[in-house]
Formats: sequence, structure tokens, C-alpha cells
Amino acid sequence: MKLVRLILQDFVIAGGRSSRVFAYAFSRRVRPLMAAALFAGSLSGTAAAQTATPRCNNSLDLIRLASPLTRVSQRLATRDAITIVAIGSSSTAGAGASAPDKSYPSQLQAELKVHFRGHPVTMINRGVNGEEIAEMLKRFDSEVLPAKPDLVLWQLGTNSVIRDHKASEHDSLIRAGLRKLRGIGADVVLVDPQYVPRVIAKPEAEPMVNFLAAVAKRENVDLFRRYETMKQWYQADHLAFDTFVSPDGLHLNDWGYACMAKGLGDAIAEAAQRPVQAATAVSSVSRLAP
Repeated sequence: MKLVRLILQDFVIAGGRSSRVFAYAFSRRVRPLMAAALFAGSLSGTAAAQTATPRCNNSLDLIRLASPLTRVSQRLATRDAITIVAIGSSSTAGAGASAPDKSYPSQLQAELKVHFRGHPVTMINRGVNGEEIAEMLKRFDSEVLPAKPDLVLWQLGTNSVIRDHKASEHDSLIRAGLRKLRGIGADVVLVDPQYVPRVIAKPEAEPMVNFLAAVAKRENVDLFRRYETMKQWYQADHLAFDTFVSPDGLHLNDWGYACMAKGLGDAIAEAAQRPVQAATAVSSVSRLAP
């Protein structure tokens, strides 16, 4: 209202003179206020952008699994329930998350229920804080195989890196674990270490990542490239570590686990439906043929 009174005052003062005088008076009153309003709006927009939840961006080239998930694919074809066991250490158990349902296995289950609508998905979390590969392997017979999983997500390598253990020390143990899982016909996805400050500071980080990639290729099992995916968040997407890492500098936070679960969910869904998609593509080409 004050602005209106000032404008009317200028109009009265300008009365009897040209409209050019009034236009000058109007601009003298209004333009500074408009500029101030626009500046304040830009500040509030900047603040909102800074506090907004970052977009989860996972490169398809990085998350795509090398081989189809044939067991999961069969379950989808027969519309049977799908059982998944996630075994690993603290980043599987959910250390750093605000609640158990914010762990990556819990959030992955929610993602897969969206991808596989109408298919019951059971997720069994067998993560134990601090374990290395040898300790995980000891639990296979009691905590993994009895569940008769269709898919096993085996997260491994981080604690060995943290403790400066050589990657090559675990080769025979991983092969023994994979033999057990093949024996029950389960699909397997290895999950490599996380890209976080306390891991990348260790000299064994890159060797472990490369070692697990070589093992996955040699053993013809899938690998979820968590390390490179998170590295992209930091280097390409320019996300600060505190966006996806908990204050301890080692474990993921809720956003980090959610984005990891989204990427892994997309990867599993694509790999499980890959044969179906290929058959659909061939069928489409046939229908289009003259």
C-alpha cells in the first residue's frame, strides 16, 4: 500500500505536466524495489537449490551387469517368488543408515518390487559388521544356502582394504564360495568396495577393485561396480562426500544407500529381463520385415 501511495503522490506532483515526467517518477520509485525483490528471489532460489535432495545419477555403462540373471529370469517367467540373500559386512548390515529399513538391501527390495510388480520379493540381510571374506564364507552353510536363494549379492573386500590385507590372499576363498553358490543354482552378483575417504586413502583400494573385476570375469559371475559408480558421483556429478557418506568417512548414509539400491535395482531388473527384451526385439523386427 505504501508503494501505491508513493506512486499516486508522484502522479499528483506530475499533474499538469507531461506523462514523461510521471513515467520518470514511476520508474524512480518502482525499479529499485523490483530489483531488490528479484535479488531476494534469486537468493531464496539458491538456498532452495542448495538444500534440495541431489538427483541420483547412475551411469548405465557402469551399473550394467555382464551376464543375464537366468535364475531370476526363470522365476519371473513362472511368476514364482524371488528370494535374495545379501551377504557382506557393515555396508550390507546398514552401518551409517538412520534405520534398518534404510540399508541398501531393504531399499533394494523396495526398488525390485517396483520393477517386478506382482512378483513377491524376499530379501534376507546377512550383513555382519567387520567381517572379511573368510568369515563370510564360514556362514554360507548356515545362513545362505538354507534359504535356497535365487540370487546372492556378495559384498566383499572393504574390510580387507581397511586392514591393509592383500587382495590376492582371498582368491581361493572367493572361488570356494562361488562353488557353493553354483551348487544350489543361484545367480551371483559380487559387490566391490565403496568409494569413500577411508577406503580410497588406502594403497590396496584400487588393487582390490581390479582384483575383484578380474575374478568376476574369470569365474563368469556378475559384478556390481559400486566403487566406480560412487566415484562418478564424486568426480563427475560433483557431489560432496557428505552427500552420500556418513560422518565416519567409511559407510554410506541414507541417500548413498538409496542411490546404490536404485542403481543395483536397475541393473538386476535389466539383467533378469534381458532374454525377454532380446526376444521382443527380434519379434518386432520380424513384424516390420516386408
